[in-house]
Amino acid sequence: MAARNIKIRHDEETRAKIQTTQLLKRLQDHVFGHCDLEATQVKAAEICLRKTLPDLTATEMNAEVVHCFAMVPQVMEKQQWLATRGDPKLIEHQPIEPEKPKDPNSKLN
Repeated sequence: MAARNIKIRHDEETRAKIQTTQLLKRLQDHVFGHCDLEATQVKAAEICLRKTLPDLTATEMNAEVVHCFAMVPQVMEKQQWLATRGDPKLIEHQPIEPEKPKDPNSKLN
């Protein structure tokens, strides 16, 4: 197998994520009894994880939430509408005739 011509370089953030996952795997192995770690090793891993992973501590948020609502008018019955507003003048619908296609042979365009 040939060696890579282009070396992959990880930035600092990627390296920190890789190291974090390695620490987590090691601690999980310790918890499940697959390997033994001393107390100083566990404490050191905890300190390193605090620098790379956010703590899930409870935070209190004080904010004022304002809800804006619109008043929806009540629906009137037709008889009530006619009694209070009168008979509306309706515009009669007149269909529009479609435009005739332009004659390509015509000199006036």
